[in-house]
Parts: sequence; C-alpha cells; structure tokens
Amino acid sequence: MKRTGHLYEKICDIENITLAIENASRGKRKRNIVKKSLKNKEAAAKEVRRILLEKAYEPAIYREKTIKDASNKKERKIFCPKFYPDQIIHWALMQVTQPIIMKGMYEFNCGCIPGRGVHYGKRYIERWLRRDKKNTKYCLKLDIEKYYPSINKEVLKHQFERKIKDKETLWLINKVIDSHSEGLPIGNYTSQWWANFYLQDLDHFIKEELRIKYYIRYMDDMVLLGSNKKKLHKARELIAKEIEPLGLKIKGNWQVFQINSRPLDFLGFKFHRTHTTLRKRNALKIKRRAKRITKRKQCEAPDARAMISYWGWIKHSNSYKFYKKNICPHIDIKKMKGVIRNESRKQNETRSSFG
Repeated sequence: MKRTGHLYEKICDIENITLAIENASRGKRKRNIVKKSLKNKEAAAKEVRRILLEKAYEPAIYREKTIKDASNKKERKIFCPKFYPDQIIHWALMQVTQPIIMKGMYEFNCGCIPGRGVHYGKRYIERWLRRDKKNTKYCLKLDIEKYYPSINKEVLKHQFERKIKDKETLWLINKVIDSHSEGLPIGNYTSQWWANFYLQDLDHFIKEELRIKYYIRYMDDMVLLGSNKKKLHKARELIAKEIEPLGLKIKGNWQVFQINSRPLDFLGFKFHRTHTTLRKRNALKIKRRAKRITKRKQCEAPDARAMISYWGWIKHSNSYKFYKKNICPHIDIKKMKGVIRNESRKQNETRSSFG
C-alpha cells in the first residue's frame, strides 16, 4: 500500500488554518471565543500555525455533558473540545487528511460522509428491495456494542501508519487520539471520520471475502441482505471474529429475518417491498414538535430548521396522509423557509462585519 507524505506543511498552511476557523465556527458565531477568533482571524491563524510548527499543541480537557438520544431514548455522554485552538486544529487536520481516508471508503458506508447521508442510503435500499427480490429475501441487521468507547487506540494508530508516512502528521493524529482516555470521544469533529475509517477493512472483508451482494453501513449499524438464511448467520459469526482484534463485539440484539414477514427498520425509516414509511418513533416526534411550535408566539430558527429537516423525511417516504393530518394544520413550510432565510441573512451580515 502506497503511503502519503508531505501533509504537515499543508495542515500548517495559513490558508488551511483560516478555512478551519471558518468551518469550526459554523453554528457557534454567537459565542464570545468564536467572535474573538473571527474578529482577529489573521492573528488567530498565525498563533495556531505557530503552535503546530513548534509542536506545542496540548489538547485541553474536554467539557462533558449528557444528552438523551432522540432516536432511541438512550443517554449519551458528549465530550466537547475547546473551540480555540482544539476545534480549529481538528478541522485543519481533517481538511488535509479527509481525501486520504475517502480513498478506500466503501461506497455504501453512508454515515457522516458528505453526499452520502440517510437519503443516499435509503435510495439504494429501496432499489435493492424492489429490483432483486431473490437476493434480498433475508436480512441480517446488527450493530456494535458501545462502539466509540471500544475503539482500540493503538490499532487505530497502526491503521493510520499504513496510510500516512508523514511523521509530523502522525504525531498530531496521535495527540488527538490520546486526548481521551477511552476510545474516541463523541463530540470531536475528527471522531466521526475516524470511527468510519476504523471499520474500512471490515467493509472490504464483507464485500470481498464474504461476497455479500447487498451490504450497507451507517457508522456501526450494518445491514446485509441475501437469498440464504444460513449464509447470513455464518456471515455474522465471521464478522464477530473479524472485529475481535479491533476490540469490538456485536451487540446481542442482532436479527436475521425474512423481508416479506416484516419491514426493515433502518436509517429512521421502515422499508417494505413496495413502499417506505417513517419509523413510528420519528413520526411521533415530528407530530409533537409541530404542535409545540404552534403554541409559541414566534417561530425561532432552530424550530424552522427542524421542521424543514422533518419535511425532507416526510417527502422521501410514503407519508402524505400523515403530513396532511399532523403537519398541515399546524405548520406552513413556506413560512419556515422564510424564517431560515432571515436567519441566514443576519448571519451573513455578522460574517461580513468580521471581514
């Protein structure tokens, strides 16, 4: 495998760091430290460059917070890095190394990858189920237990060494990896990319060694489709062995079932042979959010963004009746778009004032 070098000079490039400040500040421009960095962007970029060139970077202690995951009601611990210089350095690193990670990326790995989101995955699952009934008769659905905390840091470092020969870049990657005591912290911009990268070899194993025709992964959630039930059970056993050296194990709630007997619940949708519906939990969440918005005197930008996002989910599923009954009486989508436009205008004015 050919390794890539001469990356650190690109990471330390002043234009790359300036772009990192812009990217890291998105959605956070009201914070004082972000305002300060944007107002003195040139000075901030030069200081971050100095820290990197002198290898003086020491990751700050993470701020911890616990949130309840809306999709499954589970509590998740989020680790928030400091904006300056940590988040800026994370972005500067990823802007240069992202193309290297993308090089060997499986085409149906669709979690947290630009242009390959939920609707990308949904489109292909629908296509497979409707065009090839024979080879999508059975489904194996599985995910990995406590994925982020279980990632073996030494294995991850070795994976990067196979791709990158630049010692300075590897030093910076290792600094970020070692900034957290256990696995990868949920909250780092780097973590979502590296968590995908960690299972890259597994994707190739499933496609090339196990020869699974239809396979899709969303972070650590996997769906394998096939014509033979025994083959899928065997695939699960072999996947469990394959991920063992990575410090990972399959969660006990894995399932093998016949597609015609019940829909495939994945990516927030329920996939039937002939149509796709919203997951009940998501439909209930959308319904409740719509009712809450109507009770408020004024619709704020976060509510408008949420409803436009939900509207996308509804549009991409067979949920027109649900929309007419639960959304139309409460929400005007055109009005929501207007709220977002006004907010974007305000942000652009703020951005231009910072130069």
